[in-house]
Amino acid sequence: MAKVPRATNSVGSSQHTAHPLPWHARAAAEVVRELSSDAHRGLTAAEAAARLTRDGRNIITAKKGRAWWVRLLLQFHAPLVYILIVAGAVTLFLAEYVDSGVIFGVVLANALIGFVQEQKAVKAIDALSRSMRIEATVLRDGQRRRVNAAELVAGDIVHVEPGDKVPADLRLVAVKDLRVDESMLTGESKTVAKKPEAMEESAVLADRAGLAYAGSLVTRGTGEGVIVAIGDATEVGRINQMIGAADDIATPLTRKIAGFSKLLLWLILAVAVVAFVIGILRGNPWEEMFKAAVALAVGAIPEGLPAAVTIMLAVGVSRMARRKAIIRKLPAVEALGSTTVICSDKTGTLTQNQMTVRAAWAAGTEYEFTGAGYDPAGEVRIGGAAIAADEHLALVEMLSCGALCNDAALLQKEGTGGRWETHG
Repeated sequence: MAKVPRATNSVGSSQHTAHPLPWHARAAAEVVRELSSDAHRGLTAAEAAARLTRDGRNIITAKKGRAWWVRLLLQFHAPLVYILIVAGAVTLFLAEYVDSGVIFGVVLANALIGFVQEQKAVKAIDALSRSMRIEATVLRDGQRRRVNAAELVAGDIVHVEPGDKVPADLRLVAVKDLRVDESMLTGESKTVAKKPEAMEESAVLADRAGLAYAGSLVTRGTGEGVIVAIGDATEVGRINQMIGAADDIATPLTRKIAGFSKLLLWLILAVAVVAFVIGILRGNPWEEMFKAAVALAVGAIPEGLPAAVTIMLAVGVSRMARRKAIIRKLPAVEALGSTTVICSDKTGTLTQNQMTVRAAWAAGTEYEFTGAGYDPAGEVRIGGAAIAADEHLALVEMLSCGALCNDAALLQKEGTGGRWETHG
C-alpha cells in the first residue's frame, strides 16, 4: 500500500511535514501526487478501503453527551434547591412530615419538569443528526460513483455540481465557472468564485480560491478536487472542537437566582441565629428555641419559587417548540429574552439567506410579488390589486427567460414541516 499523508492535516492551519507550504499555496498536481492519488482515475477501491480503516470515517466527532442520570442529578444543582433540600431534611427530623413532604415534592417536581424537557430536546437533536446523510460523487477506479460522504478518504477525487454540499476540505484540481457559498465559515453571504491556481501562502481562509471547504454549498458551475482533510481535521471540524472545548456560561436568570439564593440563605441564617440568641437570653429552653429558629428558617424559604420559575420556562420552551425551535436547556429560553443587542455583520447570518424577487418591471408595468422566502404561496399584484399572472404576456415571457437560464429546481423537503428548498 502506498504511503499517504494522514487526513489529520488541517487545511490552512497545519501542513504535511514533507513540504513547507500549506495546501492552498501548492500546485494542484503536486498535491495530488503527494496524496498518492490520480486526477483522472482516483483511488482504487482497495486503496480507499485501506485508508478508511487507517484514518477513520469522514465524520465530525460529536461532543459526548451526559448520561441520563447525570442530567437528572444536575436538575438539583442550584443554590435554592440546596436550601430546600436542607429545609426538607430538618423538617423531617423535627417530625413535621406534611411540611417535609411538600418541600420534597416541590423539589422533585422541579427536577422532573426540567429533566423531561431536556430529554425531549436531546432526542430531537439526535434524530436530526441521524437524518443528515450527505452523498458525494467520487472517482474510484476511473469511474464516478455516488457514495456516502462518511466513506470518503484523503486522496479521493470528488466531483461537485450545483446543489451539492462539499463533503470534505478539497484542493481544487479543475473548475468550470464554480461558485461556492461559504457563509457558514466566513459569514460572507455572497458566493465565492473558485479557481485551481495556487494562492499566496499568506492568504487568509476566505481568500483561498483553490480550496473548497466541507459544509459549504455549490451554487453554480462544476469542479473536481482532491480531499486533503476529512472529519475533525476540516475547518468546520476545528470549529466544532473549539465549541466543544468552550466553557458553559450561566444565563442571566441563573446568575440572578444564584445571587438571590445566596443572599436569602445568609439573611435567613442571620434571622434564625438572632431569634435563637434572643430566646436563650430571655431564659427559654434551648431545645425550644432551636426548634423555633428552624421553623422560622423553613418558613422564610420560598418553596414555590423553583417550581414557579421552572414552569414559566417550560411554557416558554413549549411555545418555541411550536415554532420549530428546539431548546435544549430551560434557562436558554430566558437568555434570548434578556438579549438587548445583537451584532451581525453579514446578511444570511440571522436571516434565512433566501433571496427572492419582490417586484418586476415589464412592458411599462410594475408587478409586485407577495409571499416570503422560497415558499410558493403568494400573489402577483398591480397597484395593490391581485391579478392572474398568466394573462400578462410580457410578465410571462420575462419569467420564462429567468426559468430557462438556470438549472435550479424548487423542491419541498420531506421531514422538515414542508419546507421548500432550491437545488441547483
